[in-house]
Amino acid sequence: MIAFWKKYTLNFKNPAGTSRGVLNTKDSYFIFLEENGAKGIGECGILRGLSADDRPDYEAKLTELCQSLEADPLARWEDSLIEWPSIKAGLEMARLDLISENHVLFPSDFTDGFERQSINGLIWMGDLDFMKSQIRSKIEAGFLVLKMKIGALGFEQELQVLKDIRKEYSPAELQLRVDANGAFSPKEALGVLDQLDKLRIHSIEQPIKAGQIKEMAYLCQNSAMPIALDEELIGVFKDEEKLKLLDDIKPRFIILKPSFLGGFKESEKWIDFAEDRGIGWWVTSALESNLGLSAISQWNYNLYGHLASGLGTGGLYTNNFESPLDIVRGTIAYKPDGNWNMYDFDKN
Repeated sequence: MIAFWKKYTLNFKNPAGTSRGVLNTKDSYFIFLEENGAKGIGECGILRGLSADDRPDYEAKLTELCQSLEADPLARWEDSLIEWPSIKAGLEMARLDLISENHVLFPSDFTDGFERQSINGLIWMGDLDFMKSQIRSKIEAGFLVLKMKIGALGFEQELQVLKDIRKEYSPAELQLRVDANGAFSPKEALGVLDQLDKLRIHSIEQPIKAGQIKEMAYLCQNSAMPIALDEELIGVFKDEEKLKLLDDIKPRFIILKPSFLGGFKESEKWIDFAEDRGIGWWVTSALESNLGLSAISQWNYNLYGHLASGLGTGGLYTNNFESPLDIVRGTIAYKPDGNWNMYDFDKN
């Protein structure tokens, strides 16, 4: 086996604003496997400042892994990568791709072009005119679910944007979700949730920063507003830790980002644990390129989740890879006759 990795920097078309700051570029790492004429590529979707394995020795770990794979291709290195979730996810993806055809990791009616998947339209933070223009654009494009980033402009301004949307579109016509990325303090969060609930907002992701277990449990218990855990799941590696987190907080939903959680199998554990407790879930990308996004979308379709997923991020970049993915009227589709262009993204 030949194994190597390459780094690729994705450039945002527009600055992507969150409560944690503004993103202009996003680095991804790709693991390449070659064996008996077959090739596989997997994306390690690390996000700086957020991924549990955002560490100075990240590239050294990738090099070590590739050298180990070449020395013993049959060894299951995944267990040694428990604290390197994005690398573990990339290796799982590469192994699946090695035995796939044309990057179809999970064949289905989705990859055959017969079915599409409902996704939310993502509204990034910016000035009010920018946010309103995004909202108009997404609604005109046929999205029935919008997710708006909040927590950076000032809540009163953001609340007014949501009120303006609700004046035009009822909850039956347009589902609204918000993502705070931990922007609010525990003291102010309950008041924020109460105001959002009056607008019939579907859910809020991570209203307070991760790691405040008692405070988050209190919010989930005392607010009518459904809360979804996102960053709270990052860095929770052991099964007993996963179970304890869900039992202690008792959220209404959890958000699954395979690149943050260690790949598809690890994400499926979270789903099983959540469903056993009556907790809902949906899948979201972690701003991967179209290669990682395609794999996640294929996997998500076979889960038969009923909630709109956050898989519409492929159009964010100026230099994304050409792929069979397409956005059609608020859904993600896969064109079987579509082309892949990885820009000669090979060892040389």
